[in-house]
Amino acid sequence: MALSEFETQRVKRLFSGYCETKVPHHVSDRFRVEFEIRGQDIKLFESRPHWQDKSKWMAHKIARFTKEKESNLWRLYYADRNGRWHIFEPFPSETDIEKLLDEVERDSSGIFWG
Repeated sequence: MALSEFETQRVKRLFSGYCETKVPHHVSDRFRVEFEIRGQDIKLFESRPHWQDKSKWMAHKIARFTKEKESNLWRLYYADRNGRWHIFEPFPSETDIEKLLDEVERDSSGIFWG
């Protein structure tokens, strides 16, 4: 089931603002932070030009936010080196997705941004 229209618009504003401020404009041709909304999931990823073909961009997973309809909680996941998602145990769920995005930015464990 997809997010409500209201929630989708809120998430788009929140993540668009985050992605725009995460990367300085002068390096945006070499590095981007982007997001994708699909159903109940929002995926945050960084993209860089392919090392052989600069016209192609390669995406690397950073975080996934999933809304559970039963509990109405957002769950936070990180990607391991093989691209598999795992629940972020220190701060696994929250009613407000903005608090989880703040946790990704803070990255006290180094698991999201290294």
